[in-house]
Amino acid sequence: MKCVFLVIGFLSVALGFVGIFVPVLPTTPFLLLAAALFFRSSPRAYAWLMQHRWLGPYIRSFREDRAIPLRAKVLALSLLWITSVHCIVFLFDSWWLRLLMGGIAVGVTVYLLSFKTRRTHE
Repeated sequence: MKCVFLVIGFLSVALGFVGIFVPVLPTTPFLLLAAALFFRSSPRAYAWLMQHRWLGPYIRSFREDRAIPLRAKVLALSLLWITSVHCIVFLFDSWWLRLLMGGIAVGVTVYLLSFKTRRTHE
C-alpha cells in the first residue's frame, strides 16, 4: 500500500504544480493530499515536499493557519484572470462558454480570497 500512496502522492504533486499555471485546476488540495500520502508512505518524500523551496512554505502555511502567502495569491489570481480573459475574448465563440468561464473565474477568485493572506515568508 505504501507504494500506491507514493505513486498517488507524486501524481498529486504534479497536478498541484500544473494547477499553479492552469486556473481551473486546484493547487492546494493536490499538495495537501500529496503531503498526507507521503506522510503515510515515505518519510523521505514527505521531508522533500515539506522542505521544497516553493511548495514547502505554502503547504505549511496553509496547514497551520489556513493562510495563503500573498505572492501565491497574487500569482494565482493573475494567471487565472489572464487565462480567463484570453479564453473569453479570443477562444470562445458561444456566449454560454464565455459566461461559464467568467463564472468559474469569479468563483475561484472568491474561494481564494476567502482564505487569510500571509504577508511574510517563513
